[in-house]
Amino acid sequence: MAVKALIFDMDGVIVDTEPHNMQRVYGYVKSFRPDTPIEEMYQIVGRTRTDVWTRIAGIIGEGKGWEETQKDFEKNWKPFHPYTVTYREIFREETLGILQWAKKREMLTAVASATAYDKVKEILAEVGILPWFDLVISGESVKKSKPDPEIYLKAAELLGVLPSECIAIEDSTVGITAAHRAGVKVVALKDERFDFDRSLADGEIKDLGGFFAWAESFGDGAGQRANG
Repeated sequence: MAVKALIFDMDGVIVDTEPHNMQRVYGYVKSFRPDTPIEEMYQIVGRTRTDVWTRIAGIIGEGKGWEETQKDFEKNWKPFHPYTVTYREIFREETLGILQWAKKREMLTAVASATAYDKVKEILAEVGILPWFDLVISGESVKKSKPDPEIYLKAAELLGVLPSECIAIEDSTVGITAAHRAGVKVVALKDERFDFDRSLADGEIKDLGGFFAWAESFGDGAGQRANG
């Protein structure tokens, strides 16, 4: 079946935000539980704000809800541990080449991210690729977050294609699982800094530049279009 749409995750794929975001939150968690292993933080990657802070509240174990925990982070930790990297600095520039490749083959393009909608658009605009996307969908648009397939099913519906006619580029366990469960072909961007399970992916690439070779070897879908 021909591929009609290419769907990107954002954090960890288009922009390499995961290490910076996780380390800042990890520092906050360790201020309560200094013995917390970094592995406990892997579960927050790729999830919505509610999921992230529910899990962080559970790790901290102070008996606070997710909203109270997040507010404490925003008020009492974040201002004193500023994010000093710009999105342009951590933008994976190969993304633009993939978008150009997709448009040349008349594919639709989308972002399906757990991050808040306004923040996704802000980041995509800052790195200069927002106009390349036909659709931006965030975790705010669905009831269930990744690893539930809802965000991918909705993206395919809004694009007017079948999930089986889509390819997703994901990096985290929850993102790969969501795409797979939706029936979307998924290529995993490997990140050895995290212990992600990529077993459900249809292929793996070590960097975004490896996408083209993967697409050409994929077969009747992306492969034929890549050669066409």
